[in-house]
Amino acid sequence: MNTFSQPSIALLHWGDAIEDFLDSIAVSFESFCNEMTGGWLFGYIDALRLANVRVVLFCISRQTTEVKRYKHQPTDITICVLPCPKIYHTIRRSMIDPYGWTTKDVFGEVQGIRHFWYSLVRDVAPYLATPLAQLRQELQRENVQAILCQEYEYARFDVCVMLGRSLGIPVFATFQGGDFQLSRLERPLRPIALKECAGLIIATQTEIQRVQQQYGIPAKKIAQIFNPMDVESWQPPNQTSARQMLGIPLEAQVVIYHGRIDLYRKGLDILMEAWQKVYRDRPHQPLQLILIGTGNDSQKLHQLIAEKQIQHVKWIDEYVRDRNLICQYLAAANLYTLPSRHEGFPVAPIEAMACGLPVVATAAPGIPDILAGGKSAGGIVVPREDSKALATAIGQVLDDPDLQYEMGQNARKRAEECFSLKAIGLQLRQFLLQEQVDWKPYVNAQNQRSKP
Repeated sequence: MNTFSQPSIALLHWGDAIEDFLDSIAVSFESFCNEMTGGWLFGYIDALRLANVRVVLFCISRQTTEVKRYKHQPTDITICVLPCPKIYHTIRRSMIDPYGWTTKDVFGEVQGIRHFWYSLVRDVAPYLATPLAQLRQELQRENVQAILCQEYEYARFDVCVMLGRSLGIPVFATFQGGDFQLSRLERPLRPIALKECAGLIIATQTEIQRVQQQYGIPAKKIAQIFNPMDVESWQPPNQTSARQMLGIPLEAQVVIYHGRIDLYRKGLDILMEAWQKVYRDRPHQPLQLILIGTGNDSQKLHQLIAEKQIQHVKWIDEYVRDRNLICQYLAAANLYTLPSRHEGFPVAPIEAMACGLPVVATAAPGIPDILAGGKSAGGIVVPREDSKALATAIGQVLDDPDLQYEMGQNARKRAEECFSLKAIGLQLRQFLLQEQVDWKPYVNAQNQRSKP
């Protein structure tokens, strides 16, 4: 018997269409439904489910003409897929890149009066991607108590706030890196939406300060809640056995990165410069850099590695959905690195921390919050775009086995205490449903169910 009745929350993704995300990581919608786990999206779903909240994931699709429902096999939640409106399809056929910064980026070279009209279309297109009538109908059908948007700095949030007010449903949103605006319509509409929304979930102090200064958001509408992760499922195997399975020399010092291959945003060009310095300074030490992930910049990174003749790099250029395999690679490493220029609140370094790896990362948004306390939290934070500082910190950890061990232990402890599904799920439930609840009976019940 459940401690609480089970409320329902609608979760909506960032971007015009779900395919825009899935295509960028070479994942089919079928694989998304049957295999995909982790990341912000399923971390939130897992945390809310553990807090006894029913989640319905709403996906807007360019590949369907009618409402369809699927089951996400790993979590057993409902995925409600809605078709993009016809007018959006018409506009989309002319687009080169719907997320371009300029009219030229979006539509290509256009001149004269056509440039004026295409600029207007570029601004309005994100607002036309959400099928309002069908979303309204399905929200009512699912009897949701709250709507949660992945990003507040995006047109879909503005649309959902308007829809939520008409239905009497509170609308919330999170910050996952979106601190910019692509459409000029967002400038007048975003302050209104932020004023009318029920609340924002922001993990980083940097972003909290930005929205308060830029929009005047009162502190009571903001909850600082970290992104959740299933820490217990990230239990790495023995390093020796992992290396034997993966064909990694037992004597090597291994640095690992896993995530999207986005050369600029993820700072992978900086990592390549740093890595060159690391192995040049240690000519007689067996070293290996492991990269796991793919993305739109995969070809650029291949070219960079070839042109710079960067050595000792092993790259699995694909989106790896097998959590056990990622755990094997993390277990085989000595150190995790994240060289990003920009982040929202990255999950990848927390996965590494849960596997007991020390972390060397740049001071991108979110990282100072994750590694608050520095080495005592399992990490070293260096300035962004400073390849020398990154190389120095990586070398410091690689050259000191005792420091490696101590930081790895601290990293695992930090992950358990601050990012677990149980801890974050209860915080999310309380904020999204505006509950004032004594959680002890629920926590005790969960503890009993989790015992073997």
